Amino acid sequence: MTASAFLLSALLPSDAFEVAGATRIGGLHGPEQHHHHCDHCCSWLFTRIEGMPEFVNLRATMFDAPDWCVPFLETARDEALPWVATPAIRSFGGLPPADLYPELMAEFAAHA
Repeated sequence: MTASAFLLSALLPSDAFEVAGATRIGGLHGPEQHHHHCDHCCSWLFTRIEGMPEFVNLRATMFDAPDWCVPFLETARDEALPWVATPAIRSFGGLPPADLYPELMAEFAAHA
């Protein structure tokens, strides 16, 4: 969906996130992930993940100043191109197990 080797996003608390304007579902149309795109230009903005209503996954390019956003955790490493490298401290072949999220969030908070 990104036409790139990378996708950088930030997991944010849903109650701290507000959308100004209309979005439409694009990309994958499955039951697990809902990729919201700008209704006007169709750019991918954020994702809501089924079963995790307390979080929203925001594309880092949506920040006014995204230069502070350095990867802490990488997922889908099993699908990476052989030459791809990131400065991420934690790496997972797919998605990390949901029960590991509190630990990962605490580790990120301590790191940040």
